[in-house]
Amino acid sequence: MPAAIWSGAISFGLVTIPIKVVTATQSHAVSFHQYHLADQGRVRYRKTCELDGQELPDDQIGKAYELSKDQLIPVTDQELADLPLPTAKAIEIVAFVPADSIDPIRLSDSYYLEASGPVAAKPYILLREALKRSERVAVAKFALRGRERLGLLSIKEDALVLHNMKWDDEIRDSAELAPRETAVDEDEIAQAMQLMDTMAAEDLTGFRDEYRDALEEVIAAKQEGHEPPAPAPSAPAAGRVVDLMAALEESVRTARESRGEDATVHEMPAKKITAKKTGRRKRA
Repeated sequence: MPAAIWSGAISFGLVTIPIKVVTATQSHAVSFHQYHLADQGRVRYRKTCELDGQELPDDQIGKAYELSKDQLIPVTDQELADLPLPTAKAIEIVAFVPADSIDPIRLSDSYYLEASGPVAAKPYILLREALKRSERVAVAKFALRGRERLGLLSIKEDALVLHNMKWDDEIRDSAELAPRETAVDEDEIAQAMQLMDTMAAEDLTGFRDEYRDALEEVIAAKQEGHEPPAPAPSAPAAGRVVDLMAALEESVRTARESRGEDATVHEMPAKKITAKKTGRRKRA
């Protein structure tokens, strides 16, 4: 388990739960360095002053808010540390909401909350069990890395998990992105649902990052002085879908064959039922 990145307490009414915050995820992405093609020298980024070109160490670099191109408002680290945030060392629960009421687009980073010492065990378990039985999640406010954040407390197995959430004004409106309302055939909907049933899975176990696997094969081959593996044949370019039902039926067959199942696709009734548009025509 990695070291704690933050320590404080969960504020639950008058109950205080000392906790440590530990990252819940880890990256296995392959990273690269930039280098000079001519001599393979490392290319590095350096912090320089744009006025005199001098390279600066961190202790000579400060923060400032830019009011305009010619006017800066300096803000020191101490002034930031002294901001009157009640959540500076506390995860303050502000509400409990139904678990299914949270829009997934709001969630980002996740952290495990570890009970800090024997005294924290009982209130930690108390909050965990209350969340389980109520089928709710806790909305909280907390401060991390120099800013106050909105958080969500949920449960994973027997641990409390803190999810970082976007504030309301950070979520863009999606209304303008939706396509115009179009009549959809009920048989097409039924066939799409049949495809969903064919592709159903109990969980996400077994999914792998195939790009990373292929990249590691390339690096290993080059390290041993071999030619990189031959590229996989490219899939044919997708053309314009003319018959949506035929495409759905073929997708069901392909999905069933990939699972070693009977690829027979049940024929839909010949009669077509057009989905009704929402809204009623006004009477004269």
